[in-house]
Amino acid sequence: MTSKRPRIGIIGTGAIGGFYGVMLARAGFDVHFLLRTEFDAVNANGIRIDSAVHGPLQMAVQAYASVADMPPCDWLLVGAKATSNAELASVIAQAAAADGKVVLLQNGLGVEEQLRPLLPTNLHLLGGLCYICVNREAPGVIRHQALGAVNLGYHSGPTGDAAARQTITQEGAELFRAAGIDSQAMSDLACARWQKLVWNVPYNGLSVLLRASTTPLMADSHSRTLIQALMAEVVEGARACGHEMPPGYAEQLFAGTEKMSDYWPSMYYDFTHNRPLELEGIYAEPLARARATGCNLPRMEALYQALAFIDRRNQQAAQ
Repeated sequence: MTSKRPRIGIIGTGAIGGFYGVMLARAGFDVHFLLRTEFDAVNANGIRIDSAVHGPLQMAVQAYASVADMPPCDWLLVGAKATSNAELASVIAQAAAADGKVVLLQNGLGVEEQLRPLLPTNLHLLGGLCYICVNREAPGVIRHQALGAVNLGYHSGPTGDAAARQTITQEGAELFRAAGIDSQAMSDLACARWQKLVWNVPYNGLSVLLRASTTPLMADSHSRTLIQALMAEVVEGARACGHEMPPGYAEQLFAGTEKMSDYWPSMYYDFTHNRPLELEGIYAEPLARARATGCNLPRMEALYQALAFIDRRNQQAAQ
């Protein structure tokens, strides 16, 4: 990385964007936060993070209500939900510097493929996988319970050279590490996204379907069995698509969840706030890719269909 520190923009200053943006700003980076409904609160009071890992953090930030007021940013961290990617494309294009690097801190498969055709060809697109327990409690107030690592992988951009792409990915990982956040540069983004689905598929979906957080889900023998079966199906789907998981990977995630403090996954908060659920990337796209290889995942399919019904009802009620 060069001696000149890059300018970083945060698109979607919710729990994810707010947390990582504050950590980078605290480390001395020039960070700019784009907000919509929470601009007044954050502009007046800054962002507060109640972190079980780093302690209480309160910081005044460079906040903007309009992307037109932001300076061009070398790196853009997109913390907004994948359900709004089509709307975000023009915002990203305006906020990015020439040769800018855009990191999607989003869940699911296909999010980069969805956004790529909508972006200028001069921008580099990377995927970011966040392993963190964090949620927004109020405007400008974020609760961080555990974890925090971010792993990055290069998706597409103006350079086709594998070594150059890995160098860019490594530069991004170094930004996070400079802020005290564990981060690794991954050579296979698609495989890493399947790996994250092993946790996201069961816990996100079941939190909405069963109205239960991680502790009660792990305490009941029936839900435990269902979680393990769903995890096994995701591993099966990944393998069918050519992505092998490390030995014992699902078992490790299951055991780790059992040890962590009680947590409501992000999909539950989307449901309770009448926001669209991230069903496309977490369920529909993985199911379609597995099905294209002749691999059917019946439990995951049933969970997806139930969530789609809940999501439609929820959106109708909100209108």
